[in-house]
Amino acid sequence: MKNASITRFAICLKNKGCDDLVVRKLYPVLPDERAEKEKYLRVIDESSEDYLYPARYFFGIELPQKVERALKQTVSVAA
Repeated sequence: MKNASITRFAICLKNKGCDDLVVRKLYPVLPDERAEKEKYLRVIDESSEDYLYPARYFFGIELPQKVERALKQTVSVAA
């Protein structure tokens, strides 16, 4: 995983042709303005690496700060 800050989380709604995504699973999203302009998200997937996936495969969610901090720590430790 690259040394970038997780900015938000998204739930996978679709994984057609993407073996490293699990539908209904929560994924960390890294900032990538260029990718987002092209309608992609940079997601840390099941391989623990970040890759670009179609934004339409995900639904961004807002979490309570306490939950978001805990998840970010968990992802940092796993990397």
